[in-house]
Amino acid sequence: MLDVRGIEAATPVGRDRGVDALRAAAIVGVVLGHWLVSAWERNPHLVISSPLAYMPELAPVSWVLQTLALFFFVGGYAAARGLRAPHRSWIVTRLGRLARPVLPLLLGWAALAVMVTVLNGQPITSVRALAKSALGPLWFLAVFAGLSALTPWLVRTRAVVVGVAVAVVALVDLLRFGLGAPTAVGWVNLGAAWLVPYLLGILWARGELRPRRDGAWLLAGGGAAAFALVARGGYPAAMIGITGRQFSNLSPPTLAAVCFGLAQVGLALLLHGPLGALMRRPRLWAPVALANLGAMPIFLWHQTALVVTVLAGGLYGRPDTPAWLLERLAWLPVVAAVLLFMTWCHQRLDVRRRFW
Repeated sequence: MLDVRGIEAATPVGRDRGVDALRAAAIVGVVLGHWLVSAWERNPHLVISSPLAYMPELAPVSWVLQTLALFFFVGGYAAARGLRAPHRSWIVTRLGRLARPVLPLLLGWAALAVMVTVLNGQPITSVRALAKSALGPLWFLAVFAGLSALTPWLVRTRAVVVGVAVAVVALVDLLRFGLGAPTAVGWVNLGAAWLVPYLLGILWARGELRPRRDGAWLLAGGGAAAFALVARGGYPAAMIGITGRQFSNLSPPTLAAVCFGLAQVGLALLLHGPLGALMRRPRLWAPVALANLGAMPIFLWHQTALVVTVLAGGLYGRPDTPAWLLERLAWLPVVAAVLLFMTWCHQRLDVRRRFW
């Protein structure tokens, strides 16, 4: 059981619990979203699939569970609030904290690949299909680390840079989809698109965003723009990638994803105050506090937990019926238990490594 009183007593008085609640919500959204939209089929070997490929009417689910912009928004806010001089030392410390979970993940997957190949008899193509999604979160870490390293300079930028970044994404989309530019041009958006919520987080930390006014405008404007781009602009309805589709809103990010992110930021600004008030209740705060302590390991290890559950349960059925979703929901407690165990192991290993 959670030590509710102990966690409450150990929480610093000035801790922004509303921000922690937003970060925890982002974590839950990512884990739950990947479990419900990721699948593997035998064809004849294991291949990555998705229920959205068979049931496109479920695309709105991705609008609820795709919370990456929220991660970058809260990350920009926290980085700006925590920035300290000398900047070089701050950057090294922050990048070290971000990179710390990577080595255990890579070592764990090296061991898992051997087990799946040798003990489970899976061909290398199946191992690749499993590892591709499990190691996917590393792209997030790379972009987030890059923005973190630039924070000392980003905190000096003006709000107009947000508009410039949005314009860059729009221009890249025009080059890709309207003028036939090479596909590789789209990867410019990997930095420009996620710079938008990260910079908004910095502006919030500087007091340049008013939660009610700016939150309402961002939610309404970003949501309307994202809907228009999907309904009239030819952008995919899903805010995640779907195997087999020609392009997606995330790989690389599109203007629709950026607009969706703006709406997400607006909603976060509006909910920050009410969530902060709710987190004054120790029983609600305790799980949120623990989720924040393990935020990065949870994010990096959650796909591995999904893969282990799929392998252990033999969950390879075609994701083309509502029954498949019900089965996934029934297995959710198992995924949660596996992920908690992996996070606990990582935290124990990390503590010992730092002690040595």
